[in-house]
Amino acid sequence: METKIKVDGMTCKHCVATVTDVLSEVNGVEEVNVSLEGKSAEVKGNVSKEDLIKALNETPFKGS
Repeated sequence: METKIKVDGMTCKHCVATVTDVLSEVNGVEEVNVSLEGKSAEVKGNVSKEDLIKALNETPFKGS
């Protein structure tokens, strides 16, 4: 399953790396592709959008 979420608060490559790491640690995630320009993340795996947003919302970044 592929899920796309909007990510607010990213401004640089470090932000992209942090978001990638945070989302990669969510149980069930197989692959993460984060776009700074698109301010979004595409996540592949058996995981709910709600779990991804919850993980992001525990960081300075906000998911929706």
